[in-house]
Amino acid sequence: MITLEDVEDMSALSRAEIDALSEHEHLSAYDATLLGEYMMHVHHGPQKVNEMICDDIRTALHADNVPQAHELFAVLRAFLAEHPDAARGAS
Repeated sequence: MITLEDVEDMSALSRAEIDALSEHEHLSAYDATLLGEYMMHVHHGPQKVNEMICDDIRTALHADNVPQAHELFAVLRAFLAEHPDAARGAS
């Protein structure tokens, strides 16, 4: 039987990135993994993942949750380092 960890390991996203998508979209980790994997393979999907993480950072800052914003910023930096095509303005 395939476990959640197996699915996450097969994804193009890290577990932290999956957690950010899960939080943003209010999905289970499994559904967020599937959504993230799909988005990484569609036109402008990586940019949309970037936007979702940025939205979560803004939400954390508006809630004065600086530790969470800092953690999400680290997730964003790692995501952009791994997927430079996800940067805003990338074609």
